[in-house]
Amino acid sequence: MRKIKTAPHLPTEMTIERRGPNSVVISIFPFESGYGITLAHPLKRLLLSSSVGYAPTGIKIAGARHEFDSIRGVLEDVSELIINLKNIRFKIKDESKKVVLHYAFSGHREVKGADLQNELVEVASPEAHLATLNSDGTLEFSLIIEKGMGYVPSESIRPVMEEGYLPLDAFFMPIKKAVYAIEHVLVEDSPDYEKVVFEIVTDGQADPVTLFKDAVETMYRQMSIFGKELGIQAAFTDSSADESESDLKKLLVSIDDLNLSARSHNCLIRSNIKYVGDLVLMSEKGLAEVKNLGKKSLDEIKQRLEEYGFPVGSELPEPLLSALKQKLTQLKG
Repeated sequence: MRKIKTAPHLPTEMTIERRGPNSVVISIFPFESGYGITLAHPLKRLLLSSSVGYAPTGIKIAGARHEFDSIRGVLEDVSELIINLKNIRFKIKDESKKVVLHYAFSGHREVKGADLQNELVEVASPEAHLATLNSDGTLEFSLIIEKGMGYVPSESIRPVMEEGYLPLDAFFMPIKKAVYAIEHVLVEDSPDYEKVVFEIVTDGQADPVTLFKDAVETMYRQMSIFGKELGIQAAFTDSSADESESDLKKLLVSIDDLNLSARSHNCLIRSNIKYVGDLVLMSEKGLAEVKNLGKKSLDEIKQRLEEYGFPVGSELPEPLLSALKQKLTQLKG
């Protein structure tokens, strides 16, 4: 029999499975049918468009006048060196948004990403090749690394680039892969609920879980205008979400925490009432009908729940009520 609902089911579970330092699988469930993609698609777009990373935005090479020039004693010309540079992923160590780095290499050697690491930046791709020098080769250059998001073409950087530097196309995006899948999960004998499974892989500049968190926060901030203009404050305030989560935790504790008398406690356990949430969901009449529960025990339970902050028959907000029922079903198997 299909239930008539007045509000969509709220997801109550999230799991995080790390598959390496730069790879993670995040699962969120259960969603109403069709709600999974409603959440997943914009989050994927935000991950790919708004994740913050670092990239070279300008380079000044000693002895090179333009990007098609060559460098004496260096196998790669300037254009090839710039292409190689774009494959090296940097990360500024402090909170700076911009740093200027200076390097000098000489003699027969290969210059790799690891050679560019210093006290200002980390290099997430230490094995990436930059240049090959012969025995009389010298490579001196200065590099501007900036913090940003998305892709910024060199044409947009050129007007603000410092004199003497060649502007570079800036690929700030730290995410190499961000995909999601929608799976079906069983909830209360219905197979129509959905699980969203994200797979996120980064290039080492940032932790994938942190980037996912940032994308969720960006979504909240973008939607906050609706809360301000339409008066939907509760939906867009962190304090409301924190309060709801705190209440759910309190409702899912064992009735042992109420410090009831042995008689009252045993009556409830025999009736499969194990959690505070079980009691709060009951009306006073329903509680009074618990087998072998006398008036003295009833009054004791009512008093304990009152002191706990959830009187018998409390009217819980719909999101909390839905989450509580779901959790109790899972706990009781």
